[in-house]
Amino acid sequence: MNNATSSPPATRGPADHDVRAQIVVAATEHFSQYGYEKTTVSDLAKAIGFSKAYIYKFFESKQAIGEMICSNCLREIQVDIRAAVDAAESPPEKLRRMFKAIVDSGLRLFFQDRKLYEIAISAASERWPSAIAHEECIRQMLLELLKQGRESGDFERKTPIDETAAAIYLVVYPYVNPLILRLSSDHTERAPTQLSGLVLRSLSP
Repeated sequence: MNNATSSPPATRGPADHDVRAQIVVAATEHFSQYGYEKTTVSDLAKAIGFSKAYIYKFFESKQAIGEMICSNCLREIQVDIRAAVDAAESPPEKLRRMFKAIVDSGLRLFFQDRKLYEIAISAASERWPSAIAHEECIRQMLLELLKQGRESGDFERKTPIDETAAAIYLVVYPYVNPLILRLSSDHTERAPTQLSGLVLRSLSP
């Protein structure tokens, strides 16, 4: 994908990807069981069987580990959204599917693994790089879709495209940001259809 995507945080120490991956897998399981906020690096070290100092050779903090896990989750969401968009032919249908995929992927994380969802909450509230990059990825997808719609004649061309993309992003933002998503969960069944329909009417040439 040519758009901006969330990137794993910088790591330090030996370039041993197997060990780093082992730490991330174990941390994911531990966070999933006990929660991100309640887990310390000492807890992880004991659970994994490594010393605390050894973990710090690969990750400078618990947040750095959380960043890696969050990046992996957000990358999966981006792939799901991109697949949904690419499966449609016309720009209007692409937009409808994008809205639905954003809501569905967020809900899947919210309901299937509430402990890992805590990491997404921390990432959004503390503005981790992975969360910022994810938001930028969604904005770039929207901009790309708008350009396609204008070229095909499906969308109006009078409004500056950056302004249009920014406005549409604000419409979908409650379902991109996990902090707001949990407050909007009562409306998720109807939201994709109603919101995308409203946006498409405003984009009509």
